[in-house]
Amino acid sequence: MKPPYKITSFILSKVSSISEKLGEVNANYLSKPSPQLRKQNRIRTIHASLSIEGNTLTQEQVTALLDNKRVLGPKKDIQEVLNAIKVYDQLSSFDPYSRESFLLAHQILMGGLIETPGRFRNQSVGIVHGKEIAHVAPPAVNVPFLMKDLFGYLKDDEDLILIKSCVFHYEMEFIHPFLDGNGRMGRLWQTIILSKANPVFEFLPLETLIIQTQADYYKALAISDKAGESTAFIEYMLKLIEDSLIELLDYNNKVLNDTDRIEYFISLNKGEFTRKDYMNVFKDISSATASRDIKKGVDMMIFEKTGDKRLTKYLIK
Repeated sequence: MKPPYKITSFILSKVSSISEKLGEVNANYLSKPSPQLRKQNRIRTIHASLSIEGNTLTQEQVTALLDNKRVLGPKKDIQEVLNAIKVYDQLSSFDPYSRESFLLAHQILMGGLIETPGRFRNQSVGIVHGKEIAHVAPPAVNVPFLMKDLFGYLKDDEDLILIKSCVFHYEMEFIHPFLDGNGRMGRLWQTIILSKANPVFEFLPLETLIIQTQADYYKALAISDKAGESTAFIEYMLKLIEDSLIELLDYNNKVLNDTDRIEYFISLNKGEFTRKDYMNVFKDISSATASRDIKKGVDMMIFEKTGDKRLTKYLIK
């Protein structure tokens, strides 16, 4: 069965806005942000996603662990961060449409933290907020079938991937397939679904915006639970995705530095090229800027120069 939800005017406006901003991202060569921004956003993502679950480590401590440095802190919190680093380092290797890949991600994410990582729960669970039971999850015996249906929807339905990623996130939280780690898996898997559609999503710190609007996050889940459909949660997440794209575009201020341009050019796998080829990719830079970029690439031993004057060509090493 297709999970229930409605397409509202708000959802349509957000889908349109997100599509426009993705066009801006591509036009500004930001689909693969600079290494520095990627690392910064990865740190923010890991820190925020685990903070939502009660992890006490700071961004500085997460950075230190990412750089393979020793950190003093609760053993469980350190293990959570190390596991998350390992999962996010392998993000592109996970298949968003595979239950087996989904279970493998949970196994890595929760390894050393629970007794049965990578396995669906075999007992009943409820979600408690404060002193109240906010949600009673479906019986454990139903979990494998519910998750099979959910992955079937994700793979075969013709809905936009933006919407399907939100629906999957909500429905997975509703099913609560694991004894622990459901929240971080829901957020992780939506990122994986979206990043297969556009690589920029791999580096957008959606979790940072979630923790900044945490009350709204749980409110959207609660409203959707009460309504028996994911409409409110879809609206919340699409607004969040829009905001994260705005942040990316604002951060870069639509101006690439030489390192950003060189890295983007390398990603095109052009092999041998001339300065004119370089300028055909970055149409708004001068010939002098192109020459400086290429010289920097040669100095960094990224490009190899052959020939002289008009016959000069470069090879990506």
